[in-house]
Amino acid sequence: MPGEEEPATARGGEGPDEAEEDAVRTRWAVLVAGSSGYGNYRHQADICHAYQILRKGGLKEENIVVFMYDDIANSPLNPRPGVIINHPEGENVYAGVPKDYTGDEATTQNLYAVLLGNKTAVSGGSKKVIDSKPNDHIFIYYSDHGGPGVLGMPNLPYLYADDFIKVLQEKHASNTYAKMVIYVEACESGSIFEGLLPADLDIYVTTASNAEESSFGTYCPGMEPSPPSEYITCLGDLYSVAWMEDSENHNLKAETIKKQYEEVKKRTSDLNSYGAGSHVMEYGDKTFKDEKLYLYQGFNPANANMTNKLFWRTPKAAINQRDADLLFMWRRYEMLHVKSKERVNVLREISETVRHRKHLDSSMDFIGKLLFGYENGPSVLQAVRPSGKPLVDDWDCLKRMLSTDLRVPLRFAQSVRHEAHASICKHMQQWYFWNHNEGSKHQHLRWSQLREMEPVDPRV
Repeated sequence: MPGEEEPATARGGEGPDEAEEDAVRTRWAVLVAGSSGYGNYRHQADICHAYQILRKGGLKEENIVVFMYDDIANSPLNPRPGVIINHPEGENVYAGVPKDYTGDEATTQNLYAVLLGNKTAVSGGSKKVIDSKPNDHIFIYYSDHGGPGVLGMPNLPYLYADDFIKVLQEKHASNTYAKMVIYVEACESGSIFEGLLPADLDIYVTTASNAEESSFGTYCPGMEPSPPSEYITCLGDLYSVAWMEDSENHNLKAETIKKQYEEVKKRTSDLNSYGAGSHVMEYGDKTFKDEKLYLYQGFNPANANMTNKLFWRTPKAAINQRDADLLFMWRRYEMLHVKSKERVNVLREISETVRHRKHLDSSMDFIGKLLFGYENGPSVLQAVRPSGKPLVDDWDCLKRMLSTDLRVPLRFAQSVRHEAHASICKHMQQWYFWNHNEGSKHQHLRWSQLREMEPVDPRV
């Protein structure tokens, strides 16, 4: 049954591993792919791969909750229907993955309800939740696009940092877990925890990037190693395949959380050169990093004598997450017949995407100049808040900026640096006050200019 206690081993003569394992009643996991669309193949591939690792490690299916849109495996663009791979030479990782929360059910609301073990708050899906107890361990892994203070989800609204931290605090207050480990793959993923996650929640976090940089896709067409020739999209993400391939090639009863962090950090940073990679970060409670990974990811008996030797070729190149979709569209364009109507449509989509990005960049530059002046605007937009400070002080303002009046999507949020979001929110509040209290004509004009900007699709 979900959440059932694992049988205790006999105390007499047990070693330290057995004593540790006996203290952990159940291992739980939540796996979240926050995107949709075949161009984002890698995110669902990451999540499916993680599921296979956890199952081989002994976690029970009823204790693993999976969120994914589930539109990749049987997409018309998938050259291997019903199959998902996460490495050019990898096996099918889609087989057996439960469809707990898919399609319209893959929402932030359901994610929070699942984490809190609140079945009554879940809408649709399998109704599976993290019904954990005080001695249990929880592993959370997320893969998708992100922006400063926000993570994408297949359905709106987005996952905002302050809300997520509040959910974690509520989970901690309920005394329904002993320790938790969270891995996050997304651009600016550090901003979800920077200056926000307390160190006293018994939660350890690593992120693919710091608060102000992109994360990277890998195993992409044209890279080494490259996907099979029939694939036109990236198969994985650099940080994600780093931790998963590390777990698959180690005895997790011997490897510590700290050791995996160090290995993943090295590999994701392009051997500390950062030529094509990002800064893997850690947050929260760092006091239990010396614990063994099997306490969270389980133990695969086949790895009992495993040494640190990767049997697959590791990536020698990576691509900025924000450019991976352009690579996908270009590869799709190249594979279509030169006279086909679809080829023309794909080329138009590429052109519109590039134009749209330029529009967002110029719009943000325009806003910066309106807010901070033509001379100071560019420098303010590129300013970075000191380490340890959260992205913004007023999260409601950030949410309004990203979802309502200006209808700003993730890409818009990514157009400015860490400090700028706080400054923009502060000034927008001042303008909002003037606009609703018959303020100066000058201020009102500027607010109107902002509102009349070309609207953008928040899902782009």
